[in-house]
Amino acid sequence: MTRIITVANQKGGVGKTTTAINLATALAAVGQTALVIDLDPQGNASTGLGIDRDDREVSTYDLLTGGATLEQAMIKTAVPGLFLAPSTLDLLGVEMEISSESDRAFKLKKAIKEYSPNSKPIDYILIDCPPSLNLLTLNAMAAADSVLVPLQCEFFALEGLSQLLQTVDQVRDTINPDIIIHGIVMTMFDKRNNLATQVIADVREFLGDKVYKTIIPRNVRISEAPSYGKPALLYDLNCAGSQAYLQLASEVIKREKKLVAA
Repeated sequence: MTRIITVANQKGGVGKTTTAINLATALAAVGQTALVIDLDPQGNASTGLGIDRDDREVSTYDLLTGGATLEQAMIKTAVPGLFLAPSTLDLLGVEMEISSESDRAFKLKKAIKEYSPNSKPIDYILIDCPPSLNLLTLNAMAAADSVLVPLQCEFFALEGLSQLLQTVDQVRDTINPDIIIHGIVMTMFDKRNNLATQVIADVREFLGDKVYKTIIPRNVRISEAPSYGKPALLYDLNCAGSQAYLQLASEVIKREKKLVAA
């Protein structure tokens, strides 16, 4: 059964897209078939997975406007078992195009539901959202089983977290009663910064087991990888960041098994 996880945080620069592409790569590396759906008009997830803008003939814009199916939008990446539904700048106008339609928040959910793979089914779909709580993010949350929240290890990140949690509650009350918080992943951790350690302690006190044990460190190799059109795991498998995302993938799979069993 395909599990759908939305990677969301309305605050930019927290490692959201980095988490989406590297977690998906790590899941594929351990034998799961994964699909990244890029819902951010900036298209950073698409670029980070090595898909040039000229090669994005069918995009998530076509998906949301009914111009293409998910199967038509999917592209193979350089990672075996990892696929991408790419984004283009056309997404900037999609909200205006579909805002008057009654099912405007369910366009992505419908596209995923209609997907019938010809070969191996997709184990995990990760949806990369824009850094805002708009109609694109609502589409992602309406389609998802759960939300994974990347949270930068800094004080101001805590303010954005409470707003996002309120949004998830509203989504649960209105358009997706089954959605849950899959987990909070602390990103860009610098062990030399005492405040970063305190932020992690505060988040763990507030959210308990919802916070993953894995902490993603601030890592130069992770920052360099997108400029080469590669996930960090392809760019440098042995760097601390890549190893952390492999650990996170293991945690995600364990949590999924518990959720499915429950």
